[in-house]
Amino acid sequence: MINYEQRLNIKSLAEADRPREKLKFRGRRHLTDAELIAVTIGSGSKNETSVELSQRILNAYGNDLSLLGNASIPDLAKFYGMGEAKALAIIAALELGRRKAEITTKHRKKVRGSKEAFNVLQPALADLNQEEFWILMLDAANGAINKVMISRGGRAGTMADPKVIFKKALDYDAAYIILAHNHPSGNLKPSEEDIRLTRKLAAAGLTMDLPVVDHLIITSTAYLSMADEGLM
Repeated sequence: MINYEQRLNIKSLAEADRPREKLKFRGRRHLTDAELIAVTIGSGSKNETSVELSQRILNAYGNDLSLLGNASIPDLAKFYGMGEAKALAIIAALELGRRKAEITTKHRKKVRGSKEAFNVLQPALADLNQEEFWILMLDAANGAINKVMISRGGRAGTMADPKVIFKKALDYDAAYIILAHNHPSGNLKPSEEDIRLTRKLAAAGLTMDLPVVDHLIITSTAYLSMADEGLM
């Protein structure tokens, strides 16, 4: 008779559901906090998987990684199935994450207006023979997280898929988005389609709590800000 209460171990899970396999084949952003901790500690116990153990620990700290990051070795080692080695692994991993965040935040360029946005985006969009559509993602303190090309077209235009734009922004945990594309002709005047698309994306961003704060049209030496021009 099958014992339906018997817990599954990690090896018995479908491969796509194993934390290490998910990390390897789907990437770190597809893992939950519990799954990332499970990869860190490596194993659970005879009574629960590493994911279940990680979920139990997270629940004890209100699913707050900041609180978990302040836990001591004895605090973590008291959980059944942990021990000192696993406690040390969690503490070390969270400390590395904290240090990375401090360094990243310190070195992010502040973008508080269209001129600063242009300075960040212009090197990627200047002197091109075809149109490219990019987004610049900002954190809550207006620091530039990253700039990413969304699409490339011909001299007449390029497409900007809202699903791709917002997925990228969510992947980078952005707080704000700045849109940008170049005009190889050198003409800074936005087309009706440029304005329509900008307003469509701005409206979508508000519903997702991911505001689109500007859309720059860039040439080799100059730019136009739709926010500055009141076109959004």
